[in-house]
Amino acid sequence: MKPFYISQLNAKLTPFFLFFLSGQNPFRLPQNQAMQWRRFVSLPILAVLLLMIIVFYGTVFIFLDDWVGFQSSAGLTNVVIFSTLASFTLFSFLVSVFTDPGAVPSGYFPDIESSDGSDQESRESEALTKRCDKCSAYKPPRAHHCRVCRRCVLKMDHHCTWINNCVGQRNYKAFFLLVFYGTISSLYSTVIIVGCGVQKDWESFGTTRLKTFYITSAVMISLLSLTLGTLLGWHIYLLIHNMTTIEYYEGTRKVWLAKKSGQIYKHPYDVGAYRNITMILGPHVLKWLWPSASSHVKDGTSFPTVRDGL
Repeated sequence: MKPFYISQLNAKLTPFFLFFLSGQNPFRLPQNQAMQWRRFVSLPILAVLLLMIIVFYGTVFIFLDDWVGFQSSAGLTNVVIFSTLASFTLFSFLVSVFTDPGAVPSGYFPDIESSDGSDQESRESEALTKRCDKCSAYKPPRAHHCRVCRRCVLKMDHHCTWINNCVGQRNYKAFFLLVFYGTISSLYSTVIIVGCGVQKDWESFGTTRLKTFYITSAVMISLLSLTLGTLLGWHIYLLIHNMTTIEYYEGTRKVWLAKKSGQIYKHPYDVGAYRNITMILGPHVLKWLWPSASSHVKDGTSFPTVRDGL
């Protein structure tokens, strides 16, 4: 029998022998995990992380400390609140980056079964138009081909440079909460910076350089709040109407064509505001604000429509 330390040594050296004999790295991550980490290491993502660090450090350790200080109850309360918001923003960002938006299942074919013969023909012709020429495969409703990711994405909203990932079926909730928490955090930071500047005794301690720093910081964080707030308002509109960004722009043409022919166009997947919200955020209200609570998300190959309720 081999001594215990000899067995341990063999177990540790075996991967290195495999590497030299086969030329394969035994410590290589699986392909999907390697793609996730390569997605994370990009300049836009590093820029977002750097921005988060700058905003958090400046808000807490410069402006909040100068305004009320950390020793007071008001200062401690604001630190806890802003740190919580910043943590949820970071968490939502990481979930958005590392969650796959959803790929079309291999061998997928549209369901064209119907009892009505005429409707059967229309469904077959519609199925043929749902074939992606670049992927050489059929794609489900609401799926689109992303030129950046080079694949079809389920319920694709858009490709976001800042998370280096597509926003689709499986990570739209995390992306929405990223914008939501980012907006609240930036607004909270704006209030702190402006409040600190208003109460400061500029006649005694104000220098030109310090005034420039305060004004620049207030303007920059206000612009960030305005940008994120506008984006949040846009996605709230999409969320309430169960619509993606791509579908909105496709719908504008359909609305124009319907109006031209004297008809009224209604988005087929708009099944009511509350139901639309629960399909994205989940049926449990207490889990709406948790980015990774996505057990309610379906496979993304079929969706309820207005016609289903008729």
